[in-house]
Amino acid sequence: MTATTDKLHGELITSIEPDFKLKDIIQSIPKEYFQKDPVKAWFGVITNILAVIAGYAMLVYSPWYLLPLAWIFTGTALTGFFVIAHDCGHRSFSNRPWVNDLVGHIFLLPLIYPFHCWRFLHDRHHAKTNMVTIDNAWDPWELEAFNSANPLVRLFYRGIRGRFWWLGSIAHWAILHFNIEQFKENEREKARFSMIVVLVFATIFFPTLIFYTGVWGLVKFWVVPWFVYHFWMSTFTLVHHTDPDIQFSYPEEWNQALAQLEGTVHCSYPRWVEILCHDINVHIPHHISTAIPSYNLRKVHASLQENWGSHLKETQFSWALMKRIVDYCHIFDSETAYKTFKESRG
Repeated sequence: MTATTDKLHGELITSIEPDFKLKDIIQSIPKEYFQKDPVKAWFGVITNILAVIAGYAMLVYSPWYLLPLAWIFTGTALTGFFVIAHDCGHRSFSNRPWVNDLVGHIFLLPLIYPFHCWRFLHDRHHAKTNMVTIDNAWDPWELEAFNSANPLVRLFYRGIRGRFWWLGSIAHWAILHFNIEQFKENEREKARFSMIVVLVFATIFFPTLIFYTGVWGLVKFWVVPWFVYHFWMSTFTLVHHTDPDIQFSYPEEWNQALAQLEGTVHCSYPRWVEILCHDINVHIPHHISTAIPSYNLRKVHASLQENWGSHLKETQFSWALMKRIVDYCHIFDSETAYKTFKESRG
């Protein structure tokens, strides 16, 4: 064991040696927390479906002045659909690969996400978390890359790194997930399959929705909830790995264990959001091991607090937190983690 401690459970580990490995953390977690429970998994599916149905019932029957509340609830419940597919992508939903693939495809369809495309790209994020130029989730640009980009690209980067962060997930979805060049040769067959599934669904779903509800129905029942979903996706993923004190690293300096343990943020949200989103905000355990089902994340987080608490970054969601991130975390700096756009101009 490379962490300086005589025991794991019950004694906080406060110092870590250079040869520290991810397996050292994994071995400190009770093995039962890695076990899949079909009852809990399918209970999550059923309750999430009921929440989405309730959300759409609100959209149908609410007076106009209550629509914003109905949109927020429905979009948040649809975010739960993504988290179920997220478990499927990591094979932590079921022991049967075909069940994971089927459920994953079904629950991403309303969000127009190609399941295998997302799965392959997301696996790279976990493999290279907080590695500069390699991680594909909110990795900050180096100053040279920013300055060499064309003005429109720089303007776009400024926007999603600033007050338009909530559009970041849409850009990530559109730019990466439908580009076959993003995938390795051995991934492309499944990636194409997922793209075709989404295309067929969209070809049937959108004309049908417009036919029965009109253009306003498209906006009311899909577009606005979809934007709410992307608000949460953008916010969750930005907060998970972004803080003025969280350092990204070059490949030659990168340590897998430290990247997953200290480069990930646990952020508490209003409890109704956490329930509808299956505790996706309890994110440090998920980066220690993707094999942990979402319904066990809180138990594992408690274990990590017990054993590794001094290394965990924990915060509370607030607009002040978002302002701190989007006002400061702009350009990668190898010494201070981040520089603002203004500081980068020298």
